[in-house]
Amino acid sequence: MRILLVEDDSSLRSGISFKLSKEGHDVLCAGSVDGAVSLLADNAFHLAILDISLPDGSGLDICRCIHFDAPSIHVLFLTARDTETDVVIGYDMGADDYLTKPFSLSVLVSKVNALARRIEEIPSIGDITLNASKQTAKVRGADIQLTRNELRLLSAFMRNVGQVLTKEQLLQSLWDIDGDFVDENTLAVNIRRLREKVEQDPSHPVLIETVRGVGYRLNGGR
Repeated sequence: MRILLVEDDSSLRSGISFKLSKEGHDVLCAGSVDGAVSLLADNAFHLAILDISLPDGSGLDICRCIHFDAPSIHVLFLTARDTETDVVIGYDMGADDYLTKPFSLSVLVSKVNALARRIEEIPSIGDITLNASKQTAKVRGADIQLTRNELRLLSAFMRNVGQVLTKEQLLQSLWDIDGDFVDENTLAVNIRRLREKVEQDPSHPVLIETVRGVGYRLNGGR
């Protein structure tokens, strides 16, 4: 997985880069907003690890660029801040996870590897082919564009085809905060939007089945 690491502390940046490289990831580093924007213009990334406090701005500025120009890139924030407001702002801007300094490199690696499993390519299942890195899918041969949450939902279903996924499991596949900032209504809206893109008749779904009182199941792409 190719990772953009933006951290202005050179020692911490080197330590993180070395650790992630040993895990098999391809890491490109920057110490400023300008450096990050330059790397984003010339490279394709799967994940961006962003320090919020940077000498020429904020990691939030980089996150805004990613949100508009490369929404398939996942985002993990590193920051010395730990107020609820900063956490909410980060998630509202599309962050996948948040780690407060000081932190253990082992914990960071665990979070990165969890994100890597989430965004890896998934083979075709029935009439559905998912391209996680491009944030697209083919359904019955037709290309469809997915939002980030639709991509995560479809990825979760395709990794567990034929199995019932509880609402709690699906909420955790969308947000790394145990559903603290979302509810079941939000999940239902995302399921409905995904069905509109993959079902032949969204009002009578056969691919994404509701298992009443439990959750949802992908029925083998038939």
